[in-house]
Amino acid sequence: MEDKKIRRNLYRVLRKTGVQKQNIKLTSSFNDDLQFDPVDWSIFAYYLEGVFDISINDEELVKLENVTKTIQFLERSAN
Repeated sequence: MEDKKIRRNLYRVLRKTGVQKQNIKLTSSFNDDLQFDPVDWSIFAYYLEGVFDISINDEELVKLENVTKTIQFLERSAN
């Protein structure tokens, strides 16, 4: 999957958690900048798995600290 498509789909997933489009930046930290709480993480994981047709465990999920790391993870998962 190409980077542009991954980014677009990731932004769509983030919007489902209630994140405003203007707050999404490559450097945005989920906890600090986007103020994710446990419910947001659950919603994020659910839609991430559905949209990208992947399975993500809790150990992998906690490593996804920001938007860039998530894009990198998705690029590796797509290969």
